[in-house]
Amino acid sequence: MTQPLLKTSITSLKLIHQGKVRDIYAIDDATMLLVSTDRLSAFDVILPTGIANKGAMLTQMANFWFEKLNHIVPNHLTGIAPESVVTNDADKAQLGARAVVVKKLKALPIEAIVRGYLVGSGWKEYKQKGTVCGIQLPAGLQEASRLLSPIFTPSSKAAVGEHDENISIAQVEALIGKDMTQQVAKVAIQLYTEAAEYALTKGIIIADTKFEFGLDANGVLHVMDEVLTPDSSRFWPAETYQLGSNPPSYDKQYVRDWLESIHWNKAPPAPALPNDVAQRTSEKYMEAYEKLTGHKLAQ
Repeated sequence: MTQPLLKTSITSLKLIHQGKVRDIYAIDDATMLLVSTDRLSAFDVILPTGIANKGAMLTQMANFWFEKLNHIVPNHLTGIAPESVVTNDADKAQLGARAVVVKKLKALPIEAIVRGYLVGSGWKEYKQKGTVCGIQLPAGLQEASRLLSPIFTPSSKAAVGEHDENISIAQVEALIGKDMTQQVAKVAIQLYTEAAEYALTKGIIIADTKFEFGLDANGVLHVMDEVLTPDSSRFWPAETYQLGSNPPSYDKQYVRDWLESIHWNKAPPAPALPNDVAQRTSEKYMEAYEKLTGHKLAQ
């Protein structure tokens, strides 16, 4: 276990954005440096407690999926070594296996969420209305039911500290156009479907996930940010899956459950996590990484 890194300070590059997890630095007109910290957000609020090894794990798991799925859609990776774009040892020491050099893309202003199972906010809505994000589903489904086919349920892209909100297909079309909406939906479902089928062979169910997309200078769609990590997905151990209940997960649901148990109001500031919750979360992330990739984590 390493000491969690909550904030980077790369002095040889200009910080242009600090997200919930990633610090982004400008390199030139075409590329940026993405550094995944060990920050954790839950309910769209950044927690004061870091999760050991999380940034390195997120980066390496996303890279695994980017390579595995690049026949479906291009991704933001450049292949440039992060160490080559900074100039001093203190900067290089913060990179390790948690940083990547990526293409500068025009981000689409939506979150592309794909759901393969009925759980979370989708389950709550289904119980009330028989729908998920306004999409009518068959009657008689239970919590954690597998859907007949995955569904695309986009949301707005909230600023740090604000909450994403589900939006309709019509709202997405108003933002990015009908053709691009159809392309994003098709690609997102393809990515999810192929990844979910692979994950099942490793004993993991991917219940749902979130993708982010951007366009290059030629208008070509790319998947970006991260893909199919425990931060952006709900991972369930297949061996404990049981219809009618939300299974224990490999992702940050463990943290969400603890926060719910203390009746936190989900507004900043977030409470600090107990040591055992932080450590268990780190272990869960690591277990998912090793199961899915077959590799030990590089530091």
